[in-house]
Amino acid sequence: MLDSFPLFLLHLCITAFSLWIVSFIFHGVTFSTKTSLFVSALLLGFANAIVRPVLIFMTLPLTLVTFGFFLLVINALMMLLVAAMVPGFKITGFWTAFFASIFVAIISFFMGMLLFSSGSHPLVMPTHGGIYI
Repeated sequence: MLDSFPLFLLHLCITAFSLWIVSFIFHGVTFSTKTSLFVSALLLGFANAIVRPVLIFMTLPLTLVTFGFFLLVINALMMLLVAAMVPGFKITGFWTAFFASIFVAIISFFMGMLLFSSGSHPLVMPTHGGIYI
């Protein structure tokens, strides 16, 4: 368990950095203190790990009908949920949370790709040790 703690901290820092960048891009996303930024990153990680899968399961028919577009709505709801729970984190409305969650996902993806790549291209499946077609 202690081996994965630095990895957890790195993910937390990536999420906090993404939220920090988003607060400069969108004027409707504000943090009053650095503490509220890191607490928001922590709670957003927990919400995405615990609440989001439940919401995805409950809204699966709607997600299928909208070809996955409703997942963006769920991401925005996770941002609004965290903003409601953290005193220093404010989001002005749903559409701000909607577009901010897209930017957080994009920034986090590219930061994770830069930091977690093992030297080879991270999006290419390795072919050694598998079945060749």
